[in-house]
Order: sequence, then C-alpha cells, then structure tokens
Amino acid sequence: MNSPGPSARRSRSPRGVTCRLLAAAAAAVLAMAMSVSPASAAAPSNDEIAGAVAVTLGDHVVLDTTQATTTPDDAALNADCGAPATKASVWYSYTPSADGGVVLDMSASSYSGGFLVFEGTPTAGSLISCGPMTVGFGATAGTTYTIMVIDDDEDGNTANGGSLVLDVNAAPPPPIVDATVDPRATVDKTGTAWVTGSYSCTNSDFIELDGELHQNVGRFRINGYGFFYDEGTCNGTAHRFSMPITGDNGKFAGGKAATIVFSFGCGAFDCADGYAEQKLQLTKGR
Repeated sequence: MNSPGPSARRSRSPRGVTCRLLAAAAAAVLAMAMSVSPASAAAPSNDEIAGAVAVTLGDHVVLDTTQATTTPDDAALNADCGAPATKASVWYSYTPSADGGVVLDMSASSYSGGFLVFEGTPTAGSLISCGPMTVGFGATAGTTYTIMVIDDDEDGNTANGGSLVLDVNAAPPPPIVDATVDPRATVDKTGTAWVTGSYSCTNSDFIELDGELHQNVGRFRINGYGFFYDEGTCNGTAHRFSMPITGDNGKFAGGKAATIVFSFGCGAFDCADGYAEQKLQLTKGR
C-alpha cells in the first residue's frame, strides 16, 4: 500500500483544520447577525388613555411620538371633532385647583397636530373642545379633563408623529363689552335713523353692535336693523359710535321710537356679549 503524498499530509495538518473551523464559525455568526431584525423603539408610556400623564399650568413637555399608535377608539372619539387624522395619539390629564381658562399649545412641535379635550372619561358626548395646534377651554376646580394630542397630517408629511412640544398655559382674561345708547337720534331725508352712543370693551379683538329700531306710526309699526363694527379699539376706554338703521317696511320719521343694541366681542378663546335698551326721540336732521 502506498503512503500518502506530501500534499495529503499538509491537508490534514492541525493548522489547516483550525483555520477551516474558525472560518465556518465566523460565517455562522455573520448569518445570525443578518437574520436578527433590529429592536423597534417602544411606544410612549401615555400611548393609551390608561397611561395619561398629568400636567399643570406652566408645564413645558417634549415627547418623541414617532412610535405612538392610534386605535379605532381614537377615530370614534373624533366623530364630533372631525380632525383629518388621529395618528400618533398620546394622552394627558389636567385637574385644576381653581376655576380658570387653559390654553394648550403645540405650535412648536415638528409636525402638524391638534387636541381633543374631554371632561372626565373620554366619550363622544364628553368632548368640550378640539382644534388644530392651539386650543383653549374653561376649566372648573376639581374636575379632571382628559386630553388627546394627535398628528392630523395637515402638513402633508405622512410620517407618524415627531417631536411633540406641548405648553400648558393660563388663558388670557375673558373679554368684556358694554354699550349705551343716546336718548336722541336723527332721521335723514331717506328715512334712515342715525342712532348714536358709546361703547367700551377690553380683552377683545373687535366690537360688534347690532341694533334694532321700532317706531309705531298709527296702527303700523316700522322695524329696522343696523350694524356697527370696529377693531383695535378695545382698550377699556369709552368710544363713540354712529349706527344707521333703515326700516325694512317703511321710512322712519320724527317722533318717539325704541331701540335695542346688542354688543358682541371675542378674544383669543372667549367671547362676551351685552345688551342695551333705550327709548328714543327721533328728530329730523342730516
């Protein structure tokens, strides 16, 4: 029997076997590394209602919502709000110690979103306020309000959530509006009555006065309506107004009449109204 040649002896050397074993082990490790998927980031702890995070006035919250989810329940709660989407929903709660307005602001976030605010347990019937980016609502001491923050897809970005920046602030004071009517008014040649008076308003972006004038002429009654509007004058001081009122069913004339003026104004989150009634003496003029 012939003895093995030199090449056969080299292939069976301990060094050659060791190299082949090491190469096989490295290949196995590489295959395992390629077959294992990277771990996905966890959803925020307040991804569901049960994990709602309590906030108070003055809080500044920053949260990564890219892994937040949405559920069919979110869509059902959105029925009365009508937000275009409820993606990446996260939850907060607010329980004030005193009555007052609250403003929720997420305008510094990296994505377009909004809020749905519920009184107590979230149901379609407990929705009290909703809107994009910034919303306000009046809160009662001791009442818990549940807040859903969403990605509404209004920025055209189909990504899920992003960097949520939430500020919880006290709302500005509510507006105050008031008006008084002068006891005398004039009637011009067209039969239009010119009613004058004063108004004042604070914390409002505008003032609107809606007037009604009624004058009895024998068995007939002339009814008319007028309107006055101004912006930038709600500084708490008194301002004059002049309102033309034209009859719907005839012309006004000199004599007695009665007027009602409704005042209305709105600030950033609240509106207010007022009421004034006055008996007038109409005289010819203008």
